[in-house]
Amino acid sequence: MDQLTLATENSWCPGCGNFLLFDALKKAIGKKEKEFVIVSGIGCHAKMADYININSFYGLHGRAIPVAQGIKIGNPNLKVIASCGDGDAYNEGISHLIHAAKRNSDITVIIHDNHNFALTVKQFTSTSPEGFKGSSTPEGSIEEPFNPLELMISSGATFVARGYVGRKDHLEKMIKEGIKHKGFSFIEILQPCVAWYNTFEKYNKTVYEEETEEPSSREKALAKAALWDYKNGDKVPIGVFYKINKETFEEKLLKNA
Repeated sequence: MDQLTLATENSWCPGCGNFLLFDALKKAIGKKEKEFVIVSGIGCHAKMADYININSFYGLHGRAIPVAQGIKIGNPNLKVIASCGDGDAYNEGISHLIHAAKRNSDITVIIHDNHNFALTVKQFTSTSPEGFKGSSTPEGSIEEPFNPLELMISSGATFVARGYVGRKDHLEKMIKEGIKHKGFSFIEILQPCVAWYNTFEKYNKTVYEEETEEPSSREKALAKAALWDYKNGDKVPIGVFYKINKETFEEKLLKNA
């Protein structure tokens, strides 16, 4: 067992995309575990804090992000990661996500997006596709999903990226870049749920890596984010969509302290 894996019984389903995400995150952290803190909400994604050997904090459902911001203010030298799920961050905690992006808090938010509330048995979330049949929508959801990347770019995030657990080396690179970035880093991670909504086959056919020529262009970033139409099953670009340098919330706060 490696130094970053705790000797704890793992309860993720066999084949879960979280195993791949976990490995990518460990490699992104490397041997600097004492510099990191991970904060989680409630859900399958939150078990990341149970299995990784770094300082951690369990928040309430949807509340990982304000805790992460508080930790960063308390010790600006720490690298703070908020591990969140799509239901956790986009439904329960959407206002926290938006305001952290607006403030440009110097934290890294990674979203385990499997398009359902998996831990509580397949309710639909804000990114579930129209027609999604789950325990709360047995006849199929009549709602269209929103686009998290468009929301984050519009809200003021200074680093916006998307990764896929099926491209683990690329995902590791995205997480490293997000951690390195000074400011609010948002990484949407396509993480199939093999138990309730297995999208591995679909993503393996549609996901492609694309380098952003001008990551500082808001207009081009929004155009790229709009390429994926959930309903039409378009090709899905992954990579860095948007990246700019801007004074962080913590820098402004401590400057005036």
